[in-house]
Amino acid sequence: MRDSENLPNCRLKFWGVRGSIPTPGPSTAFIGGNTSCVEVRADGEIIILDSGTGIRLLGKSLMEEFQGRPIHLTILISHTHWDHIQGFPFFAPAYQKQNRLRIIGAEDSGYRLASTLEAQMHSSYFPIALEQLSGNLQVEDLHKETFSIGPVQVKAFRCNHPGMTLGYRLNTSAGSIAYFPDNESFQTPHQSEPFPEVREAAFLEFIRDVDILLLDAQYDKTEFPAHQGWGHGCVEEVAQLAIQANVRKLFLFHHDPDHDDSRIASFVETAKQIACEAGSPIVIEAAREGVEVVLGATT
Repeated sequence: MRDSENLPNCRLKFWGVRGSIPTPGPSTAFIGGNTSCVEVRADGEIIILDSGTGIRLLGKSLMEEFQGRPIHLTILISHTHWDHIQGFPFFAPAYQKQNRLRIIGAEDSGYRLASTLEAQMHSSYFPIALEQLSGNLQVEDLHKETFSIGPVQVKAFRCNHPGMTLGYRLNTSAGSIAYFPDNESFQTPHQSEPFPEVREAAFLEFIRDVDILLLDAQYDKTEFPAHQGWGHGCVEEVAQLAIQANVRKLFLFHHDPDHDDSRIASFVETAKQIACEAGSPIVIEAAREGVEVVLGATT
């Protein structure tokens, strides 16, 4: 059992790092095959970034840690594509009446966040309805760019990805985290973008000087042309952008389901080479299930 009182003031843990669809199997065992879910502990808050399939194991871990004591947490949803919400029906804390879950995300195409979560738990798809969950759920449609979760200040930024997709920046007492699981360069927009240079510059400023950046790097430059407009990043562009923004540590995120552990390792080497040639001190890694990162740590 984890003793939360003895844990660092601010840390994050990867529970799901894959994009599009879960990919279990021996070739993905090192990086992991669960879809997007990241746990952040900061300033007394439990903040969960997305509820892909990785949230199931996170829920089990929380239940073991709290041993029946009330769990209060916030889930930030980047968008409601399946790989970012499909784990929520299996999130054990949502089934316990003593727990309080605040779920925040954007309305998309006229569908409120609560309606989308309800729809995926319709009897045609799942045996238990959202309204049957015993936990105290508060589902909020996000209508402002800046808000707070306790002492943690949060800013939202619209990504370049089909539908209403948000990235988040969390400013904590120990440092900052930016989370952009699905994002394509604004220079190659998926829809009409009258001023792509302006949007790219605004994104650059949004992530500037962030301590930890989780950014979509699903493709490399050989794959990207065939997937342009799909709303996902190119690792070469991602590395250059992070260097420009003076990011301290970059985690390549939203790994393609067709990329095995060795392919993702090659992406990391590509990004590190770009940083080396630029003379940048940025630290670059692939997001990997089970890895914990402490904000403010020197390594």
